Amino acid sequence: MTSTEQGQESSMTQTLDQQPKQELQENIPSPKPERVFDARQQRINEIRLKFCVRDEFPITKNMIHPDGTLNQDYFRPPKGAKAEAVRKWTEKERELLIKGIEKHGIGHFREISEEFLPSWSGNDLRVKSMRLMGRQNLQLYKDWKGNEQDMAKEFELNKAIGLKYGAWKAGTLVADDDGLVAKAIEEQWPNARKAIAAGSSEENSSVSTPINDEDVEME
Repeated sequence: MTSTEQGQESSMTQTLDQQPKQELQENIPSPKPERVFDARQQRINEIRLKFCVRDEFPITKNMIHPDGTLNQDYFRPPKGAKAEAVRKWTEKERELLIKGIEKHGIGHFREISEEFLPSWSGNDLRVKSMRLMGRQNLQLYKDWKGNEQDMAKEFELNKAIGLKYGAWKAGTLVADDDGLVAKAIEEQWPNARKAIAAGSSEENSSVSTPINDEDVEME
């Protein structure tokens, strides 16, 4: 073998020896860069440090870490805590609400809750009563007491007005921009003008507690 051939063979051997090393090096994962908070995250942390911890509420001192990141343990339920019981509005609850209205009257939902339905807040019962009466604004019915048949009659009257003027939403009569519903209510209930005016704020507040699908299905 000539010196030239020996040199070529040596070069090929070195090349083959280097290939596995190169492949091995290529398969080694590169180290991950350390997490660096960007300017936006830093700003969020600064806001948390400024507003989350309140001296008047000692429990908030554990809400965030010293750097402003959230303390996830703060938001986890305490060990041994029992899950809140699932409430379901049934025919029995409906009957108790009617019984409470017969005794205390529309608008006295706190009393009805305390005596008949302690698992449901007064506001819960107000929303349920909207479905019973078919009216979003219950101010006209303040202190009104009636049995199930009386409620069914009022419901049908309100439904008829709502369907006539396109103001029947989620099973209740709501106000319209043209004032036709208010006029129809005054004609149906002659003494309604003052009650309607007084109840405008209640009707607006009901937007924050909309009637949900459960109300529509159950009643």
